[in-house]
Amino acid sequence: MPNGSSTEAETGNGNGNGHTNGHGNGHDPAAVRRHPALFRAVARRRNPRLRRTDITVTDERTVRRAVKAAALGNAMEWFDFGIYSYLAVTLGDVFFPSGDDTVRLLSSLATFAVAFLVRPLGGMFFGPLGDRVGRKRVLALTMVLMASGTFAIGLIPSYAAIGFWSPVLLICFRMLQGFSTGGEYGGAATFIAEYAPDKRRGYFGSFLECGTLAGYIGAAGLVTAMTSALGGAAMTDWGWRIPFLVAGPLGLVGLYLRLRLEDTPAFQKLAEEEPAGGGTELKQIFTTQWARLLLCVVLAGAYGITDYMLLSYMPTYLTDQLGYDDTHGLLILIATMALLMTVITCVGRLSDRIGRKPLLMAGMGGFVVLSVPAFLLLKQGGLPAVSGGMLMLGLPLVCLLGTMSAALPALFPTPVRYGSLAIGYNLSTSLFGGTTPLVITALIHATGSDMTPAVYTAGAALVGMVAVAFMRETARQPLEGSPPAVATKEEAEEIVTSRAPDPKF
Repeated sequence: MPNGSSTEAETGNGNGNGHTNGHGNGHDPAAVRRHPALFRAVARRRNPRLRRTDITVTDERTVRRAVKAAALGNAMEWFDFGIYSYLAVTLGDVFFPSGDDTVRLLSSLATFAVAFLVRPLGGMFFGPLGDRVGRKRVLALTMVLMASGTFAIGLIPSYAAIGFWSPVLLICFRMLQGFSTGGEYGGAATFIAEYAPDKRRGYFGSFLECGTLAGYIGAAGLVTAMTSALGGAAMTDWGWRIPFLVAGPLGLVGLYLRLRLEDTPAFQKLAEEEPAGGGTELKQIFTTQWARLLLCVVLAGAYGITDYMLLSYMPTYLTDQLGYDDTHGLLILIATMALLMTVITCVGRLSDRIGRKPLLMAGMGGFVVLSVPAFLLLKQGGLPAVSGGMLMLGLPLVCLLGTMSAALPALFPTPVRYGSLAIGYNLSTSLFGGTTPLVITALIHATGSDMTPAVYTAGAALVGMVAVAFMRETARQPLEGSPPAVATKEEAEEIVTSRAPDPKF
């Protein structure tokens, strides 16, 4: 059993559904009428009455440690990708031959997108592995690989030093980053969702996206400080390496935190009932979960485009399209992200009260309505206008950030949750999210319109609204395939009492 983090089922099916009505669904109605007692006994055996020991009682300290370990890994993931985004222009100068500035930038952004092209492969490898051997082990492995890939980029010689092999090595290590990241978000979201009590899953899940913003802020802050202190020439010469080398120590800290934890109560319960594990074959996921996978891909696609547009592409847009100074644009973005961090957990807590769907719909609808006005405001120039435009984009984004990490894991049942989420999320991120900077830059170059990002973002959000409409509400409900999870023993007893059959006289 876990180290005091939960009280699990000793008997029973653990699905949290309670007793059945004994009418013998799926059987001959005439036979049920002739032998009602027999069919009630069969129904009770197949779906035993929910008992106190069937319910997971979480330990808040353990949940908080789990959240911290998962969120730190997510922060490091986005620290790595944020560094590359914010240094895209500099890395274009370092790793690609001199020539047209647009071609150099596109080459750098294409290398950024390469990592996302291999993410589905990482999801297909690490996701089912996490359903088979446990969430904890796979998350420790992805942390090591991700930190190694980022650290190695900081050691690559420039194009001027070794020529062709410089961009080749960059692409190889970017692919390693992408492959390991394929198991990161799905595993971290699953880890928190399966540790958190049902009524607070949105709140605890929102800390995962706090990690996202912390990673971006750390990357943007470090790049901004170094650019201001060293200047453009020194950054291009050697300064760009330091942010990548920082990933080594961060990875060791994250690995330590993750190895200290037990696996999730939901996975431990699954391992007790099915020693062989679940989700061992990709075929099972694609054949039994295809409808939920499709919903996950569309939701995560809309979320990814809006997220990467603001947090990854915006500094490049402000610099290349609107002529802002690199440092100026990053400082405004840092301030915007810091503001979002102050409210994201409030959004997560609100999603536990009113549901995931209303907040997701508000976020998607906000992008549909506000994208064009926000970019028109950005084009006006000046600190108040740019700050206002960023804030108009940040407010709908925080509705998604505070809700999505609790909504997506709940789409899938426990035996295939890690694998299904990793595949769906990374397939979507590969196709839509990670390619956002490259696609928008290419579209601007092709159309000559700097309003392209607004149209692209609004269109993605409109599709996202359709996907949200097809979701089922999962707030305050047990995860499918797992017993109810509560914060106190009193809550567990209340659930058992409420689901007990009414006495008959």
